[in-house]
Amino acid sequence: MKTVAAIIALAGSAAAFAPAQNGKAATALNARADSPFVGELGAQAPLGFFDPLNVCEGFDQAQFDRLREVEIKHGRISMLAVTGYLTTAAGIRFPGAEDIPDGFAAWGALAKTQDGCNVLLQMTFFFGLAEIINRPAEWADVTPEFPGDYRNGALDFGWDNQTDEWKMRKRAIELNNGRAAQMGILGLMIHEINGVSVLPGNYLPGH
Repeated sequence: MKTVAAIIALAGSAAAFAPAQNGKAATALNARADSPFVGELGAQAPLGFFDPLNVCEGFDQAQFDRLREVEIKHGRISMLAVTGYLTTAAGIRFPGAEDIPDGFAAWGALAKTQDGCNVLLQMTFFFGLAEIINRPAEWADVTPEFPGDYRNGALDFGWDNQTDEWKMRKRAIELNNGRAAQMGILGLMIHEINGVSVLPGNYLPGH
């Protein structure tokens, strides 16, 4: 299900929801002007609400919010992935991991040694813990302010003191950065698989 949601988000069919800050563009692609979700975060100029595959047709607000939460989550993961990919491509390593290659080759290199297998096991536990923590804490009786709000009453950083306009702008920035990162990490992965460098100096990770 997550894979399907990721493909949908990457295709842009369900990813481009939300209010345009400068008005909604009147284009042939903006074919869902009568959708109840045209005012949602992400439907920005020039496309406005963009759903050419009718993914959201018949959706209620809960279904839409679930898809939006999946999009935000994949965007956040992709931002971390792009950062990690470029960091290791720049030659930066944790102490003791200097000999681990970058790119896809890192997985095979880690699996060859006991220490590497321990690292993979730690990563698995970390992913599981992150999956448990990064979700609304229903047991804490805290209602999320918006899809993807995982503060759970524990974090604030001054968010609640800001205006609604400021909050909407910050959420739009995160959403669009996440969309760009999904495209970015996909592009980096495909280029590495095809043996084509897009990095400075024609550097190709894993080779």
